[in-house]
Amino acid sequence: MSDVVKEAVSAMNVKLDGGGIDGTARFNIEGEGSMIVDGDGARDGDDAADVTLTADAETFREIFDGSLDPTSAFMSGRLSIDGDMGMAMKLASTLA
Repeated sequence: MSDVVKEAVSAMNVKLDGGGIDGTARFNIEGEGSMIVDGDGARDGDDAADVTLTADAETFREIFDGSLDPTSAFMSGRLSIDGDMGMAMKLASTLA
């Protein structure tokens, strides 16, 4: 697992505050790897998911630190979403 993915897993688990989500999401960090977020929290992995979010490491870093709104990232083309848009919207509120 790359350091970038480790950092993303840690940041997501902080955002989830010890919980998880209803469903499964995969975050593809371009050039670094993927993490899975589900009912157990965040972890390294590239399992099948209900929704897949793809962006570069800097975009995810800005989303996780709160300096970039996930909806703005999507609307500007910095974040792509494939799959369940309803779940993506739930994740956006978790990340905000």
